[in-house]
Amino acid sequence: MTRSVVRALIVDDEPPARRKIRRFLDKDADVVVVGEAGNGERAIRAIRELEPDLVFLDIQMPKVDGFGVLESLKKGSMPEIVFVTAHDEYALRAFEVAALDYLLKPFDAERFAKALERAKERLRGDAGTGLDRRLQELLAQVERRPPKTGRLLVKTRDRAVLVNTADVAWIQAAGNYIELHVAKRTYLMRETLYGMSQQLDPDTFLRVHRSFLVNADHIQEIQAWSHGDHLIVMRDGAKIRLSRRYRHQLPASLRKSL
Repeated sequence: MTRSVVRALIVDDEPPARRKIRRFLDKDADVVVVGEAGNGERAIRAIRELEPDLVFLDIQMPKVDGFGVLESLKKGSMPEIVFVTAHDEYALRAFEVAALDYLLKPFDAERFAKALERAKERLRGDAGTGLDRRLQELLAQVERRPPKTGRLLVKTRDRAVLVNTADVAWIQAAGNYIELHVAKRTYLMRETLYGMSQQLDPDTFLRVHRSFLVNADHIQEIQAWSHGDHLIVMRDGAKIRLSRRYRHQLPASLRKSL
């Protein structure tokens, strides 16, 4: 298939993640962004209606995940897919469904440009990249990932305090700030919840609500609540709402009991 302009669709349930991808795509004159989707159901509709050449597809999304999106589409009308996720555990399955590439968050402009160039080559009809090579590049990407923050420097009124992330039970958004809840203390940091989530281990700090991250190691129990939502009871006694929208962020070992 040959096209002078690549029509791209961005699918991610996090608006900051969509903005980052759009910012990178806007720098390429050969690409036009035809739309965005914030969940799997909207992605399916957008792909069918807009017929993009290329889709940057988040894997972990509420209700219908990235793999569910692909399963709902007809094989003959499948666009090129670049999966985008914070977790490397889905890589083999992604390549099994013929994904063109697999971007691990947080990725930089150089890595993104490489995935985009590969997509353009495929769309021009050039020889595709073999599975072995893609797997090798994924392993290299995992090795290059910056280590997740183990300590946070928090400025108080008269000093700066180093806080071990393992001691942070939960984090709450507070406007342009976030509140770190550590034992009996609360620290205020000038950072967004999304920005902090990119610095922390996604397997430990789980996004359970638009305003909350929780440390999985500090969860005591999860209680049924109402309208499909649940309450997470933390070891410090705090009760935090687990929104249906973010239930997919929980590891499978916790999801299966809900």
